Amino acid sequence: MNPTHAEVLPDDGLAGCLVARIWLDDAWPGPRPVVLREDGLVDLSALATTVSDLLELPDVAARVRSHRGERLISIEAALAAAFDPARPSGRLLAPCDLQAIKAAGVTFAGSLLERVIEERAKGDPAAASRIRAELAAALGPELAAVKPGSNEAHQAKAVLTRRGLWSQYLEVGLGRDAEIFTKAQPMSAVGLGDEIGIHPRSLWNNSEPEIVLACAASGRIVGASLGNDVNLRDFEGRSALLLAKAKDNNASCAIGPFVRLFDATFGLEDVRTAEVSLLVEGHDDFRLEAVGSMRGISRDPVDLVAQAMGAEHQYPDGLMLFLGTSIAPIQDRDAPGQGFTHKPGDLVTIRSAALGALVNRVTTSDRAPPWTFGVRALMRALAARRV
Repeated sequence: MNPTHAEVLPDDGLAGCLVARIWLDDAWPGPRPVVLREDGLVDLSALATTVSDLLELPDVAARVRSHRGERLISIEAALAAAFDPARPSGRLLAPCDLQAIKAAGVTFAGSLLERVIEERAKGDPAAASRIRAELAAALGPELAAVKPGSNEAHQAKAVLTRRGLWSQYLEVGLGRDAEIFTKAQPMSAVGLGDEIGIHPRSLWNNSEPEIVLACAASGRIVGASLGNDVNLRDFEGRSALLLAKAKDNNASCAIGPFVRLFDATFGLEDVRTAEVSLLVEGHDDFRLEAVGSMRGISRDPVDLVAQAMGAEHQYPDGLMLFLGTSIAPIQDRDAPGQGFTHKPGDLVTIRSAALGALVNRVTTSDRAPPWTFGVRALMRALAARRV
């Protein structure tokens, strides 16, 4: 059953400024930037032809709220199209286009522990349970209170190294420099209702529910969305040099259903205190539920943006930055000690009160619709519309 209007929207409905992208099969097929309003999705093309351009506008939320564009489709019709492959026109796309898509890793104590487990298990899920117990006893819960780059973190690293527990993940989890990696290429993210892809050779993988910051080229944070940083635990566990293979596959990056712009109703402090939930429902009657809090993040979102872009690294088309996950699913699925992994057909729902719900179904990357509409296609579509 497809999610309802109320389930996808934030708890406060349309009180915020919700910017999305929609695909239209009209005289000029292609994407349009839109804003969600009570009467439907309103075209923002006259204000900005791309979301990348839109987010560069000064006082963007105020500009969007005052814009009087054409109503394109109702919210109900857009949601129906999002979950009906036979109705491509009107479906919601990932709410970003030309922006670089980056991700911060190992930003929560739980994910730090799980990355070390993957490394020591060499990608074998059967070994994870035993290693998890050993590391939990050795590292202890106090690791969550250590601020990365601090004197306490330096001392903790030294102690762990002496005990033979050093790891490259502890380095980025406790050290001065954050892990910032390329999650996906611009234009490649999938949106609400789309299938998400798992590499067909992966036997140990999971969804990673995260908040994604939308940043202008200057580094100014202008809004936030939800994201699924789909991850292959076995690939990365075999070697950290396989990070690209573990993270960047067809349909392995989902963002949506919209960007909520910062305004009087929503801002950075709401991101810092947000709760994010994960629900996985399988055809095998498997059900996994988990809730994480952004309050446990080890590096402030502003610091992560500063480490991702600035004097040393520019993104002239803007940046979408995944902030990391506090949820690492470990619930046994098939047999005791085997932990969690996805199966084709799983329905994944990521939700946060102020950002609504991102819903996707799992397939393998070779069976997901191939990515064909890139930057060149976007330029051709805009040229055809003469905008």
